[in-house]
Amino acid sequence: MASTFQGSDGAAVSLRGVSKHYGALQAVDGVDLEIPRGEIFGLIGHNGAGKSTLFKAMLGLVSVTRGDIRIGGAQVGGRDFRAARRHLGYLPENVVLYDNLSGLETLRFFARLKHAPLAQCQPALDRVGLTHAGTRPVRDYSKGMRQRLGFAQALLGAPRVLFLDEPTNGLDPQAIRDFYATLRGLQAEGVTVIITSHILAELQERVDRLAIMSAGKIQAVGSVQALREQTQMPLVFELQLAVEDATAVSHALTAVTGTTPEALPNGLCLRCPRAQKMAVLAALAPFGTRVLDVKMLEPSLEDVFFGFSD
Repeated sequence: MASTFQGSDGAAVSLRGVSKHYGALQAVDGVDLEIPRGEIFGLIGHNGAGKSTLFKAMLGLVSVTRGDIRIGGAQVGGRDFRAARRHLGYLPENVVLYDNLSGLETLRFFARLKHAPLAQCQPALDRVGLTHAGTRPVRDYSKGMRQRLGFAQALLGAPRVLFLDEPTNGLDPQAIRDFYATLRGLQAEGVTVIITSHILAELQERVDRLAIMSAGKIQAVGSVQALREQTQMPLVFELQLAVEDATAVSHALTAVTGTTPEALPNGLCLRCPRAQKMAVLAALAPFGTRVLDVKMLEPSLEDVFFGFSD
């Protein structure tokens, strides 16, 4: 595998000036992106932002109007891409399966299409938690089981890059946790994962970096923390205090931040720039245990997303 799937400068995926037009519609507009090997990378955006088109372009399912895409060092659409494509796995948003086949028969069907060893089928079922259902017809599968079977087919062929489009549709909380644990295991094996989801809270703590797309363009790229800092959104401190201490604490915080905290039924709420975080904590220290509780709330990924895409 390594001899045919290298990438340049550690990149599993590289895009340079990628655009895709459908007549007057500019679905993707001048995208530059570099995704290192072994990274779990998120791609988020509104419906119509260009995510699905970009996915299909990276997979070679649609041709680009201009620009260059390289996967594992091979140019998408070039003569080396056929070999590189065998190292890709893809889970589409809407998984279509044959109801009359069993789970194991379904994987054997996809394995033949991918020229993957049939011996990989049972381990793939085991990896997604469908060992018990391998001989049952797919028509008897729940939506979550179908989704896991779709994930299993994406794992056939031991892919080096996985493209996962809304992969947790229909999964319950435990199955979602198991799914991301599987992704971390794959990452430890050097697999690159590119994932898109509308459930931003789910991605927030589970991707290494992400890109925010809007109107066909990449608006920002980075870790969740780096994007928080770029948006310069305020930190929120929620303080639990005795009523008699609220005024003194409020004055102390106003003195160091220039912002007057908002009164809460059981304390105060302060919104301040990130740069003032340590000054706020220092101002609270003299009050000791008179401050009953402190919650420091970072902007969520949803907050960051709307900060860049609005």
